[in-house]
Amino acid sequence: MTQRLARRGLMAAALSALPLVPARAQSEAGFPARPVRLVVGFPPGSAADVSARIVAAVMAGPLGQAMVVENRPGAGSTVAAGQVARAAPDGYTVFLGSVANAINASLQRDIAFDFARDFTPVAPLVAAPNILVVHPSVPAASVGELIALLRRRPEGLFYGSSGVGTAPHLSGELFNLLAGVRMTHVPYPGSAQAVTDLVAGRVGVMFSPASTVLGHIREGRLRPLASAGPARAAAAPELPTMEEAGLPGFTSTVWFGLVAPAGTPAPVVARLAAAARTALADPETARQLAAQGFDILPGGPEELRALIAAEIAKWARVIEAAGARAG
Repeated sequence: MTQRLARRGLMAAALSALPLVPARAQSEAGFPARPVRLVVGFPPGSAADVSARIVAAVMAGPLGQAMVVENRPGAGSTVAAGQVARAAPDGYTVFLGSVANAINASLQRDIAFDFARDFTPVAPLVAAPNILVVHPSVPAASVGELIALLRRRPEGLFYGSSGVGTAPHLSGELFNLLAGVRMTHVPYPGSAQAVTDLVAGRVGVMFSPASTVLGHIREGRLRPLASAGPARAAAAPELPTMEEAGLPGFTSTVWFGLVAPAGTPAPVVARLAAAARTALADPETARQLAAQGFDILPGGPEELRALIAAEIAKWARVIEAAGARAG
């Protein structure tokens, strides 16, 4: 009797579990059934925020649901990344991964997540070169003149960035290293705040994403010296690259890609990736992004996975050579 009851109990448990698999499959097939949150680790007005809002607005069409951008700035986007890494892996909370996260993988030793391990790549989105700009009061009209000025000034200059561990921060450290000069880093919560102080003359130099400085350059409030991309920037083709300006090996781009918490089901990742590719293929979206200085990155999950791995390795070498530290 006891054995029969035990067998019945096991059978009942097995039968009760059967509907779970089709229910999950049905949930994945019907994704998304409600709005998707896109968490951005930088404040409104930053390059990350601008690109995220342009892409998210168009992704809503193929998804059939709104994609709501949520700004959670702090620690070079580490705060937001940590929160999304702990979110349910169901596709309803995704993250705008960036070069900052690749940098912080080596720069910040105490973060509670692994960017390569704890996120599932969805799709690369956009990239833009950092542009070296100075306040008009800085007496330098070229990279060479800036280096000469810094060598004459033992006190150096202050350079701003969008936060510790961001590409603008490490670009300044790479510049110090390759040029043999010393600029002092001043971190801000985001690129918009840093550029505001640069325009006001509170800091003298910045490596900034094109999207946040092009307007100031056109109005004469900032002086551009060079682009840090591997080729001349489409948004400012008159600017030499850093290599052309005399610093071989100097490249620094700001890139953004869509990632989800590790364990997000493959059908959900595929749905998000397809919506991203559809949005980026839209001519009006491409025009808006180009106007902000962004180039569209091709590919899907595997291309983003490769980009993340390459960028983590690259910036780890820079951090080690420069002796950079968080904080």
